[in-house]
Amino acid sequence: MLQLATLLTEEDASYAEMVLKFIGHFLAIAAALNDIGPDRDGMWDEEDGFFYDVLRLPNGASERLRLRTMVGLLPLCATTVFEDEFGRKHPEILNKARLYLQRHSELRNKIGSVEKRGVKNRILLSVLNEEKLRRILKRMLDEEEFLSDYGIRSISKQHKDHPYIFDQWGAHSVVEYLPAESNTGMFGGNSNWRGPIWMPVNALILLALYHFYQYYGDDFRVECPTGSGKMMTLFEVGQEIGRRLGNIFLRDEQGHRAVYGGTEKFQTDPTWRDLILFYEYYHGDNGAGLGASHQTGWTGLIATLMHMREAITAEHALETATPALAVSAGINTTTA
Repeated sequence: MLQLATLLTEEDASYAEMVLKFIGHFLAIAAALNDIGPDRDGMWDEEDGFFYDVLRLPNGASERLRLRTMVGLLPLCATTVFEDEFGRKHPEILNKARLYLQRHSELRNKIGSVEKRGVKNRILLSVLNEEKLRRILKRMLDEEEFLSDYGIRSISKQHKDHPYIFDQWGAHSVVEYLPAESNTGMFGGNSNWRGPIWMPVNALILLALYHFYQYYGDDFRVECPTGSGKMMTLFEVGQEIGRRLGNIFLRDEQGHRAVYGGTEKFQTDPTWRDLILFYEYYHGDNGAGLGASHQTGWTGLIATLMHMREAITAEHALETATPALAVSAGINTTTA
């Protein structure tokens, strides 16, 4: 919403009020994630370098649920970039962020700096400072955790051999990595967020990586995959994840599409083999389509993501901070 309001402000200055409103929301959410204040436990776990859900108990105590899921990756997506020109045109907007951080100085070093300028003098608005970003990416790009050959999983593969166990109020609860469907009848046997790959959140992660790249540029590099020794810029990381998402639908060397798994008719029958279905979510290990087979409303994003991977170069990404998905869709949102 902040990005949309920012773009609209370029056409109609009255939308600046909406930008101010959403910056206020962003800062309040950033403070809540870090639970700034005495005797408070935030979602960020300094030891693990990850965001976890926090359970508030009836006695007033709190407990972090050390279960590594998409919950811990979503703060990565709370990111946008302001061009230098926008800051000059609307100084009151960035001043609001600065004044808030002056009043809440304890938050200043926990999120991205609004004072430090990046590539082309850009300003970054992010829940993550550089240290947190690197630590989250280390987990996200680990093939034994979130990074699959077919995109980013919704839960860490580590929980396959190390399920999360929570004992409270006489109940024994277990969450494990389930790359396909559930192993219980709970929620109708649909595991949804316990391992499979979802296209919408992968798209949000890719957009965030492009925004970070537009701010940090080529000097910021991370190991991808984690442990491989191969260093990439954040643009290259986004390209790599996009390539893996494309692997769900493209034929492999044997002529099979991962999306159809072991369904032989869809793999080999000339009448069906080229009719691509857009499933609800995808197997975390082999990319097979799962759930409803007609979710063009969100899995159809793969067309935009594949086009974006081919159409947008690193040079173009650095040239303008226009949201990458809008650019790839052909929307004229140039702010420079």
